[in-house]
Amino acid sequence: MKIVTPLLDTINSPEALRLLPEEKLPALADEIRNTIIQSVAKTGGHLAPSLGVAELTLAIHYVFNTPHDKLIWDVGHQTYAHKLITGRRDRFHTLRQYKGISGFPKREESEYDTFDTGHSSTSISASLGIALAKHLKGDKARAIAVIGDGSMTGGIAFEALNQAGHLGKNLIVILNDNEMSISPNVGALSSFLSRKLTGKTMVRVKHDMEQFLKSFANVGENILQVLKKSEESFKGFFTPGMLFEALKFEYVGPLRGHQLGNLIATLRNIRDFSHGPVLVHVLTTKGKGYKPAEKNPGEYHGVGPFRVETGKPISISNKKPTYTAIFGETLVQIAAKEPRIVAISAAMTQGTGLFEFSRRFPDRFFDVGIAEQHAVTFAAGLATEGIRPVVAIYSTFLQRALDQIIHDVCLPNLPVIFAIDRSGVVGDDGPTHHGVFDISFLRYIPNMIIMVPKDEEELRHMLFTAISLPGPVAIRYPRGSGEGVPLSATLEKLPFAKGELLKTGDDILLLPIGNRVYPALEAAEGLKKVGIQAAVINPRFINPMDEDLIAEWATRTGRVVTIEDHARKGGFGSAILELFTRNAIFGVQVRRLGFPDHFIEHGPQETLWRLGKIDTPAIINAAIELSKNRF
Repeated sequence: MKIVTPLLDTINSPEALRLLPEEKLPALADEIRNTIIQSVAKTGGHLAPSLGVAELTLAIHYVFNTPHDKLIWDVGHQTYAHKLITGRRDRFHTLRQYKGISGFPKREESEYDTFDTGHSSTSISASLGIALAKHLKGDKARAIAVIGDGSMTGGIAFEALNQAGHLGKNLIVILNDNEMSISPNVGALSSFLSRKLTGKTMVRVKHDMEQFLKSFANVGENILQVLKKSEESFKGFFTPGMLFEALKFEYVGPLRGHQLGNLIATLRNIRDFSHGPVLVHVLTTKGKGYKPAEKNPGEYHGVGPFRVETGKPISISNKKPTYTAIFGETLVQIAAKEPRIVAISAAMTQGTGLFEFSRRFPDRFFDVGIAEQHAVTFAAGLATEGIRPVVAIYSTFLQRALDQIIHDVCLPNLPVIFAIDRSGVVGDDGPTHHGVFDISFLRYIPNMIIMVPKDEEELRHMLFTAISLPGPVAIRYPRGSGEGVPLSATLEKLPFAKGELLKTGDDILLLPIGNRVYPALEAAEGLKKVGIQAAVINPRFINPMDEDLIAEWATRTGRVVTIEDHARKGGFGSAILELFTRNAIFGVQVRRLGFPDHFIEHGPQETLWRLGKIDTPAIINAAIELSKNRF
């Protein structure tokens, strides 16, 4: 019996892909989907987005001369098919694993990854920069941005569209619309219109007619405007193209994103005959080819390991509630008694634990889309009218709204509460998603109160405390499960700017924050076995800090180890050094434990804590080293 080699096994580069007959591409798309499903079922990852763009990925690489033509993916959730056909098939099983390939585009990983991504709405700006650079160098290569409809809610995307229309350079923006907001019949008609309007003959006729009419001074220009308005009215009646054409983009679409023949023909026409910026509107099905993902694309956007046969996640023995879940439950509990509270999400309702709040209080919940800047200033506006907004955003995404935090919230000292989820290292999503800079960029802002809970019970009390404070408050907490501590029935206000002495000891002071408190307590027990008595303080507040408590025990012990799931530079340890300088506390030896001055790669949290030397053994080693000359 003849053994048939899978098509995917023959594709090690887009050059090899372009040698395939077009009729074989649908079968290749099916093989790619199956490979993605089987692999992500073991490693976890962004399943539904990548399944939805298998045909689109093949069409782009088939038509354009990548990597000479530059392909830029927005966010990067949908790049698994791209990785499979650009020389990484043999390493695909290492996706998002420590020392394996990244779940996002990464320039150092492949020449086909034109731009490092991981955050939303950046692709058009980057592509425009590349397109203009090509123009300045006399390089006729094309720049192609692929952006999802969700990412188009980000303001930076429209800022880029605005400039691209103004510059008029050759830029192709592919809008991957997987929400299916246009009905199939209308989509089919619009697809037909777009193919006709971008055909070789039509493009040439339109170009020649425009040049002819422009030669007749004012009269010809007026006629040209009338003709353009007529075309826009006709296309705009059936398509959403008027918005993009108002920004001086040629609009093409909507196209069926899983019909390879039409996609390839249209992209070829655009490649060969378009001039200036073009937006191609493509309709795709998120999760295409895997029924559980097609049925519930939101649940399969990002998944952990699962069983392919059922789509059910592989059970995890740890049943402790997550910090995210505790935050969501506590906010509902508080909001039930406090009608001034509203909650705001930036397209992460489920991820930030606000789903139940949105269900219980629909009039007090606002999902602003992928628009963190707007979310913060929107909250500031609410706060000026006596509302208490709680803005729940991942640490890594809050970075995008720094100016709004400073200027619109902290400068007027407005009582906006920032629930900063996923602080610290987050695991397999890697450097674009680690939340290891929030202390550094928040603690220098006047009026900003920063709290860090040691466990989920303390998180509840901190949230309750924040509601009563008169100015801006940030509460940072990590990804994953808490300590499993018992939760009290009632909520209490914590003493403002007061730390918590957890353990006394005269030899050394351990100053951990957040999820490093329990490892520090374990380290104190380990140090006791080698004759070192360690005091442990849970600071609770980073800004303002309990300076008296920390100064007292630092002076008493003469040695301090700070521990944080955060970058050392500008972090909590730096704040302690500033405290000692400010209070003229000299002669105290300090060792700061935290992440060094480079970006942290992807990997399990426990691995990254160990490598970052902020786990229990590392704390013990640092304390012993610092205590060598204590006698």
